[in-house]
Amino acid sequence: MRLKIAIAIATAGRRDVLADTIAYLALHAGHADELLICPARPEDVDLAGLDNFPCPARVVAGPLGLPAQRNALIDATDADVIVFFDDDFLPAADFVTETERLFAEQSNVVVATGTVLADGILGPGLTHAEGIALLAQADPAPAPSLLAPTYNAYGCNMAVRLAPVRLHRIRFDERLPLYAWLEDVDFSRQLAPYGDIVKASRLQGVHLGTKKSGRSPGKRLGYSQVANRIYIMRKGHMSPLQALHGNLRNIAANLWRSLRPEPWVDRRGRLAGNTLAVWDWLRGRVDPERILRF
Repeated sequence: MRLKIAIAIATAGRRDVLADTIAYLALHAGHADELLICPARPEDVDLAGLDNFPCPARVVAGPLGLPAQRNALIDATDADVIVFFDDDFLPAADFVTETERLFAEQSNVVVATGTVLADGILGPGLTHAEGIALLAQADPAPAPSLLAPTYNAYGCNMAVRLAPVRLHRIRFDERLPLYAWLEDVDFSRQLAPYGDIVKASRLQGVHLGTKKSGRSPGKRLGYSQVANRIYIMRKGHMSPLQALHGNLRNIAANLWRSLRPEPWVDRRGRLAGNTLAVWDWLRGRVDPERILRF
């Protein structure tokens, strides 16, 4: 019996980016059973782009914030596997087919993440055309698929078996608000007791890393970089060493690069947010939801 696969996209303030991604998926998302879009606001979706999608496509209402929107997407489907894509992730043409094969053959896998061939989040971002060109130039995925254990999925492409999610009432943590830094880590570790989390070599794609809209301002993101790790550590889903190492890495990068900031990153805002979160932590007041009051 084949598995029912749902593609799910949470989006905020990136209507044109999402429209390009949906047009791409219409050509390259064969074998998906449904497409679900959860926008932060109704105007974030061009409904005309869904009219001729090759499988049923619908818009799901949900509260503002990536975890809340992803929870709404989970609640909206009866699929066996939900594949979360960022609104700027372009999967290889066989991504969905390979996802179904992986979850059908590997009943122990509860979360799978793919190989990101290029990640624009590490620089100024990639255009849609550049992403398509990179996919066209990529070497064929290795066969058979190679599965490697991984601590967490990368949220830009994250396939989840929904049976254990429903059975154990696992949710994305809505106390990690807005862009929800590291919500993928927290969700993956909630599922870790119930099966394997893997990185799959045959699940490939390009993450454009579009940054100019829809994301948290520098101060908010900088606060989240520190506060979210501390919060996730306290839940037991990240070790103290992982939290310390990650926080020091982000703070050091923001401090160093604030001297000559990249034009596409608010380094000084991030550093201010880092500093405030550390001060709150020292005072016993660190709280991921504080960014809602900035």
